Amino acid sequence: MALWQSYLQPRDLREALEALRESPGPARVVAGGTDLLLDLLRGRDASLHTLVDISSIPELNEIRFESDHILVGAAAPLRRVIEDPGLRREAAALVEACELIGGPQVRNVATLGGNVAHALPAADGTIALLALDAQASLASAHGNRWMPLLELFAGPGRPSFDPAREILVAFRLPRLGPQESSAFERVMRPQGVAIAILNLAVWLRVSPAGTMEDIRIAVGAAGPRPLRAHQTEAVLLGRTLDHDALRQAAGALRSESTFRTSPHRATAEYRDHLVEVLLGRTLRKAWAAWEKRRGATDMQGLGA
Repeated sequence: MALWQSYLQPRDLREALEALRESPGPARVVAGGTDLLLDLLRGRDASLHTLVDISSIPELNEIRFESDHILVGAAAPLRRVIEDPGLRREAAALVEACELIGGPQVRNVATLGGNVAHALPAADGTIALLALDAQASLASAHGNRWMPLLELFAGPGRPSFDPAREILVAFRLPRLGPQESSAFERVMRPQGVAIAILNLAVWLRVSPAGTMEDIRIAVGAAGPRPLRAHQTEAVLLGRTLDHDALRQAAGALRSESTFRTSPHRATAEYRDHLVEVLLGRTLRKAWAAWEKRRGATDMQGLGA
């Protein structure tokens, strides 16, 4: 049985939206296809009439640095995200997350937009983008709109937008300030290419006094949607990174998380035990990155 009848490669976003609108049967957007094609082969999605391949549209592939934000095209392959020196410098959590998605062959074709649009609560790219305060751009026949990343998710595997009528175009995240850093960590099964048992991303800003002036923490899978851990952030604000702060933050994170048992990955009890370790590891990594940036700035100030 054919999985689709028509395969189109539009030259620009307008053509792609027209192809979706004019399809005589069910249509879907495809870029890397590492999730969608597997779902079709395994019967998780019904057969489609039209596949609209957006992987060659320039607007959806660019990585651009503006004065106050970074734009990352939704069709940018993960390999390009990983290899971009500006992203490695200013969005370390995102690069570190993308390095852990699949294997090298997958990362050559899989896209950041596909990782997000699949709407899994523990998608590595999603968790990193959430901590980095990303917004998402969606295009439809009615025009383009920006929305906070978290609003893209209705539930596990269910995006809030219509993938048969709307296209995820790009992500916008703030530029990194001089006292800021980010980090990503995950725990996964030994084969290393499956969905994370638990993952966590941190962005922080450190005050001149050496306390956490601002912080964002994102966790998956800690509920039906990716979790922004506001209660945990509140515990850490104004604190130094010491044992007492970590212990209290871990307690807050447990209280605002909803862990479930997965027969293929881990029990809820194991995740509950693991989250304190992962929080501490990621916070220390982000803090060390801030110290490294501060040290480099100090050396530049001394004319080194």
